[in-house]
Amino acid sequence: MIDKAFKMQVISEFYADYKRRHDELWPEMRDTLKSHGVLQYRIFLDEETGALFAHAKIKSEEQWEAISSTDVCRRWWDYMADIMIVNDDNSPKSVELKNVFEL
Repeated sequence: MIDKAFKMQVISEFYADYKRRHDELWPEMRDTLKSHGVLQYRIFLDEETGALFAHAKIKSEEQWEAISSTDVCRRWWDYMADIMIVNDDNSPKSVELKNVFEL
């Protein structure tokens, strides 16, 4: 099992929308994550800054990377683009975080 951690950014006036959209995660998106080896995926919000901290437990880096080429993932990015800081292809701008401590 591999731990992935990264940060993204949600626009402050859309915190409630961000949460609602994830509460209503499309079943097809959930199935795609699971079929690509995602065992657990959590996202935490810093309401002071809009920073999102994401943590995922995955089976393999290759499966994780393949998610971005699926149709449902591309549609999800398009759906979320109006409330997040995104790249030109609507993927969320993200920064991978390095594990510096574990207990």
